[in-house]
Amino acid sequence: MSKVIGIDLGTTYSVAAVVENGRAKVIKNAEGENLTPSVFAITAQGHKLVGSIAKRQAVANPERTIMSIKRQMGTDLRISLNGKSYSPQEISAFILRKIKSDAESYLGEQVEKAVITVPAYFNDSQRQATKEAGIMAGLDVMRIINEPTAAALAYGLDRQSVQTILVWDLGGGTFDVSILELGDGLFYVRAVNGNTKLGGDDWDERLVDYLADKLLNEQRVDLRSDPMSLQRLKEASEKAKRELSYKTSARISLPLIRTDKNEFKNMQTSVDRETF
Repeated sequence: MSKVIGIDLGTTYSVAAVVENGRAKVIKNAEGENLTPSVFAITAQGHKLVGSIAKRQAVANPERTIMSIKRQMGTDLRISLNGKSYSPQEISAFILRKIKSDAESYLGEQVEKAVITVPAYFNDSQRQATKEAGIMAGLDVMRIINEPTAAALAYGLDRQSVQTILVWDLGGGTFDVSILELGDGLFYVRAVNGNTKLGGDDWDERLVDYLADKLLNEQRVDLRSDPMSLQRLKEASEKAKRELSYKTSARISLPLIRTDKNEFKNMQTSVDRETF
């Protein structure tokens, strides 16, 4: 009997795990990493890219690179790439297909079944879209479960004493808060709330806007006018956000930025934690 894997299909990163000896073990991807960027791209030549390789080429190919597709799950959005239209489910299926393939390589056996987690506040349409993506990827989706519930299972299933916990899940694109009661090998969800349109992406977007305006005022260069320059600023902003978690300020360096006059300029600025 093939193993069942658990998949956290995230807004910015995805991860898979399998239960071994009663414990969840993270499955490393083909790149040897625990996390796979939830990024899909198509090159000008029509090659499909998923994960780290898709994220790395985003600066050179921003218009054919799709990120944060999870936020569009359950909608009627169609995305046109190289003359072909894709639904959010189809984009997500490419990501899930890579996770499935990487899991098969890691485990040394075929993977057919999976449990996929979703934000607790996902509605029926969003949950169904997630299941459809799994089916498109060749998976038998045994169950769709809430992300806070999955965290509670890992945290408290074996605990004997009754306790009430709060699960705070602030991800790249969604935010959930759940109150759960654990004990005697069981758990009960007492309350759930959240926002499926709030996450780290929003902090990144605000920081990008702030830095774009700052560089426009300081150096008279509008990074929004060039997709490649804007993508570089987005990546630099995400890096700065992470740095501000452990530093009081972060330096943003953007070498060889194309200006409005088709010239190249080295640009630098900074942001401090208080401003962020």
